[in-house]
Amino acid sequence: MIWPLFLVCQTKMQPCCSFLLLLCVAQLLSPSAALPFEQKGFWDFALDSLDIDMKAMMKDEEEGSAIEELPPPDMPTCPFGCQCRLKVVQCSDLGLSEVPSNIPPDTRFLDLQNNHITELRENDFKGLANLYGLSLRNNYISKVHPKAFIPLQSMQKLYFSKNLMTMIPKNLPASLVEIRIHENRIRKVQSGAFSGLGNMNCIEMGGNPIQNSGIEPGAFKGLKLNFLRISDSRLTGVPKDLPESLHELHLDHNEIQAVELEDLKRYKNLYRLGLSFNHIRNIEGGGLAFVPQLRELHLDNNRLSTVPKGLPEMKYLQVVYLHNNNIGKVDLNAFCPKGAAGMKRAFYHGISLFANPVNYWEVQPATFRCISDRMAVQFGNYKK
Repeated sequence: MIWPLFLVCQTKMQPCCSFLLLLCVAQLLSPSAALPFEQKGFWDFALDSLDIDMKAMMKDEEEGSAIEELPPPDMPTCPFGCQCRLKVVQCSDLGLSEVPSNIPPDTRFLDLQNNHITELRENDFKGLANLYGLSLRNNYISKVHPKAFIPLQSMQKLYFSKNLMTMIPKNLPASLVEIRIHENRIRKVQSGAFSGLGNMNCIEMGGNPIQNSGIEPGAFKGLKLNFLRISDSRLTGVPKDLPESLHELHLDHNEIQAVELEDLKRYKNLYRLGLSFNHIRNIEGGGLAFVPQLRELHLDNNRLSTVPKGLPEMKYLQVVYLHNNNIGKVDLNAFCPKGAAGMKRAFYHGISLFANPVNYWEVQPATFRCISDRMAVQFGNYKK
């Protein structure tokens, strides 16, 4: 041991110190558990890192790796810039000038809205037999090849609004249930425009410069529509050649002057009729008798001077909008039947009369005797 030798050296300093120095050197040269330091270069560290990664990957494979494998060459890819997930291909807002290629054949919904597409070509949708919905909204499409939609044998919904179309596209798929083609430049609905579309349920074509003369006889022939909107157009009267099956007809924001006796004769199944924001001064007496199933009647923002006749006989009527007209008087039997029948509670839950020249204190309380909820009547100057 070094410590006892150190004590001895205190007595015999010089020779002992020499011996101690030799002993310490021998101790340093003896084998040690620590490895000697070795300088490493850049590639040494890189190889060490690669070795660690390879070991981790081998471990992942043993435990079930989460690393995504590359698709085989024959697997369909997503169009460049688009997002493909759960059979939905979203290619909106990409500045596209044409329909992209490489769309997966199992796609169910294709979103191409808000682009710069100007034309639909013959083979743009080739192979997309499973497509359910197609959105082309807000493009610059003015031309559609007659065979463009033929491959889309399963398509049910087509959103074509805010484009530059001047007519209804030809050869629409027979499977189509809903088409929205509002805010285009359509002036004419040609005869047979919707032929072969027996499954069609909803057409939205407002915001087009369509006049009554632009709807050719037979334009809607064969359709069994529930919903039709031709609002924000140039109609001067209620069209007389629309499908009899209609439940909802919206003709708001047009130039209709009056509703004549037989204008509604064809539409006995109507539940909701929208005639707001027109120039209607008169609804010919007896005209509403042709729509006995009506639930909602929207006549606000017109030029009516009286409440339309026939409302008491409409036993299913729930909502009547008459605000913003020129109504100066409301008769006792304007809404409820006469006599004992008038005491029976009706389905009314919304009657609007505000913004008319009539004063609420001039209307007899019995006028609304068949209405159970006083809040259903709106004069605009009523305070709870």
